[in-house]
Amino acid sequence: MPIFWLSEHSNDFPNPELSNRNGMLAAGGDLSPERLLIAYQSGIFPWYNPEDYILWWSPDPRFVLFPSDLKMAKSMRPFFNQAKFRVSFDGHFERVMRLCGKTQRKGQHLGTWISEEMIEGYTALHALGYAHSVEVWQEEELVGGLYGIALGKCFFGESMFTQVSNASKFGFITLVRRLEELGYQLIDCQQQTGHLATLGAGAISRKKFLKFLWENRANPTHRGSWARIMEEEPPSVTVSFG
Repeated sequence: MPIFWLSEHSNDFPNPELSNRNGMLAAGGDLSPERLLIAYQSGIFPWYNPEDYILWWSPDPRFVLFPSDLKMAKSMRPFFNQAKFRVSFDGHFERVMRLCGKTQRKGQHLGTWISEEMIEGYTALHALGYAHSVEVWQEEELVGGLYGIALGKCFFGESMFTQVSNASKFGFITLVRRLEELGYQLIDCQQQTGHLATLGAGAISRKKFLKFLWENRANPTHRGSWARIMEEEPPSVTVSFG
């Protein structure tokens, strides 16, 4: 399949089903809020090295987590029973992004893909009320977190970091519990990782994922800070233990 070049005068994307075997669909364009929102609504996300053109992807299969499938290892129970961490939402979005960029990942250089251009694009989405952060605290120290985009009843996870063992996992589990209470139906994890697989995520076909996104357009999107709606009540949903 060819790689499509995006026009500077249009935010439209090619059909994601035209992605090549690795999931790459297009190059070029920008990270304006308008283009990013169209991309995520269409099952496409940017991922590239700062020295390259912006690259847009739609992998097949797609790695996702249905909130009801969330699993939590028994070893995590003491962290919740003893409230070893505190979680907040949308308090330090840019800081969380920058800390995600400093996280060393297998097969990547430090902070390879979270460039200043990415930070600018996603903080703009945060200011518009579409992008959100989860912050995990140990006393007064920020020790873990993650960020992503919420559209309708779908949360598109982007990246996470941890500076203390199990901090990011604690934040992710807390987020998924609360999203399930709020009626969210799917969390996009983009590509498979062993870490997310242990939490209940699995692969679905791109066709099934795109069908879900099309149906998700009928769901209203809550725009604005998550600080209030996410912290109103403690999560009460049941989580299965692996």
